[in-house]
Amino acid sequence: MFAKIKQYFKEVKQEFKHVNWLTKKEAMKYTLMVIGFSVVMSAFLGLCDFAFMQLLSKIIL
Repeated sequence: MFAKIKQYFKEVKQEFKHVNWLTKKEAMKYTLMVIGFSVVMSAFLGLCDFAFMQLLSKIIL
């Protein structure tokens, strides 16, 4: 049983050598892109919510 666990971790170590890790610059660029996209989408959805709320309040009242 311990031999299988040892073999598993040995193979995991070998697979980590094949991974193409991002550079710090790339990681920062993609992180900022995701944050920017999230801000833009939240502003858009907030604007849509406000518009629909105003529209419904005029229809109901």
